[in-house]
Amino acid sequence: MWMYVYFGLYEMMEMYGSTPGCNPGPIDDSVLHDQDKHVSSAVWEGQERGALRCHEHTSKLDQWRLTPKQIELITNAGFGYLRLIPAISLDNPLISALVERWRRETNTFHFTVGEMTVTLEDVGFLLGLPIDGDPVIGVTYTSCEAVCMKYLGRAPDSGSTSGGMVKLSWLKETFFWCPEDAKFEDIERHTRAYLLYLVGSTIFSTTTGNKVPVMYLPLFENFILAGKYAWGAAALSFLYRALGNASLKSQSTISGCLTMLQCWSYYRLSVGRPKLKQEPKHDCFPFVLRWKGKQCGATNRDVAFYRKALDSLKPSDVEWCPYSNISLVAIPYDIRNNLILGRSNTMLICFDKAERHLPDRCLRQFGMQQPIPQDVQRWERKSRGVDGGVDLAGKMESELTEWVDRHLRVVDIDEDVDESEYMPWYLNITRKLVGRPVPITSEFQRMNVALRDIAHVVDMLSTQGMDDHQINAVARIRYLAHECLRDHGGSLIVEVANPQDDIVKRIRGKERVRRKSAGKRKRKEHLGLSHVETEGVRSGLCVVQMEADQSPLYHLNSELDHSQLCLPASEGEDAELCYLPNKVVETQGCLENQVDDSHFKHAVEAVDETQYAHMISVNTSVPSNADLAVVSQSSLESSKDVEHQNDYSVLV
Repeated sequence: MWMYVYFGLYEMMEMYGSTPGCNPGPIDDSVLHDQDKHVSSAVWEGQERGALRCHEHTSKLDQWRLTPKQIELITNAGFGYLRLIPAISLDNPLISALVERWRRETNTFHFTVGEMTVTLEDVGFLLGLPIDGDPVIGVTYTSCEAVCMKYLGRAPDSGSTSGGMVKLSWLKETFFWCPEDAKFEDIERHTRAYLLYLVGSTIFSTTTGNKVPVMYLPLFENFILAGKYAWGAAALSFLYRALGNASLKSQSTISGCLTMLQCWSYYRLSVGRPKLKQEPKHDCFPFVLRWKGKQCGATNRDVAFYRKALDSLKPSDVEWCPYSNISLVAIPYDIRNNLILGRSNTMLICFDKAERHLPDRCLRQFGMQQPIPQDVQRWERKSRGVDGGVDLAGKMESELTEWVDRHLRVVDIDEDVDESEYMPWYLNITRKLVGRPVPITSEFQRMNVALRDIAHVVDMLSTQGMDDHQINAVARIRYLAHECLRDHGGSLIVEVANPQDDIVKRIRGKERVRRKSAGKRKRKEHLGLSHVETEGVRSGLCVVQMEADQSPLYHLNSELDHSQLCLPASEGEDAELCYLPNKVVETQGCLENQVDDSHFKHAVEAVDETQYAHMISVNTSVPSNADLAVVSQSSLESSKDVEHQNDYSVLV
């Protein structure tokens, strides 16, 4: 008996991840300390949010008519390659599955094979943006009119602004075409409008859908100076913040440069990678262009498909160094010369968005051995709020200092470093699974069956020969099983009736029950069983007498007429043993549809853990006329049948 109870408890613990074999992690939460806020917690509990809404607005970039002089200014400002990037159809389910693996505590993806992330090296290769230079930071604004008038020569109408943001549609409608014979001042204004539209629809796209903050405009005042900003670092900081926000269970949208994120995944992971109809004859820079145009591949994949694939990711599915075979001749000198910053543990800055760049956690992406990384230093994520007219440089001194020292913070590891300790450490601190190996509905069914089995065994367990400690342990197990079943809509209620309570009502009730049940007994005499099943409600209630010296836990009076008794679920039918005071009387009749569910609810609320322990330890407290009621449950399969039925294989 005891072994059966222990086995049932162990089975339930295993279902809910309390054993090492099923615990999705993290086992050690010193790194992923925000697990309770992460979307993977909601997914594990069966709360699907579907694919994220992905905000990127590149579809109308090709409608701008740029003059040669404008293209020259755009190149001087550092965006000559970004403007060449075409609109690529986003795979929302793939991006959503990647977000489920993103951890804002480390700014990395936690895959089954280890941590990976988008680094400054990836930004340089994929987008061709400058990854070294001055930090992108400046003054914030809560009004657009004055800023637009100063740098664009026109102020938007009130319907085209919102706080410190201006609509992208207004920028395009007003500045999409600049006459070639226009004054140089007008050419500059049109070019600034294009650059604001460009960054607002690509690297700094927001979840508002069609707006961009005007705080970037002053940085385009001088195009030569604009080219000295680290726009690539700012784009990565913006993407990190967007990924971190989207990884919270409460979010349903994502912004940032999602084209770069998707192409990063194409280069590094086999999951979701489309097949090009024709392999490119040579590598075009920036490398996002590799995925330009039509691609062939499955289009009906959902988040669950990608989640399962990432949950079963193998080392062979990862391309750790996808750029190793690319000729460096195709890469501009200023970018090639700064690729070493991809290994810099520094702070990435984009106005109020300061995010840690931690390549020491992903050294295999640089062809290096991966040791156990340093502890992550927590940092405060600032938000500018509505502090218009404030220069953020004065609020982010420590973050700016880290960026200034970026070349001194490059990670370098000895070639003979021992990598064997990394994976055991990593599997202890990571979230190994996002999706459940067995669907939560199946696990719930298995848990319910196990709970019923435990409750039935402990109800029939004899306490003879047990000491007080063992009796209390039985009471505790019994109480927990009953409470769990009650919480899940299948309560087992055990209560001892007090024979002194309202004798008159019981006598009247006895006569009433006899009258109502007399005819029903006659119709059921040929069945030899008084159990009456009721569709939609708890089925038939039977009441029998017990001798005073019999324990309510394990023994029924052997002299009773068993044709009039509903027994516990020993033959495949799950039932509940109940003592209901003042609700039923001593009779051998059966009630059909006479039990109100409110009686059960009241009985559950009236019984606490102390009462359970008291009833078990004091057998003599059960009087001779105590009422035994048995409430049947809908039939369920055995634990083994349910487990066998729900065998599941993770899709590879």
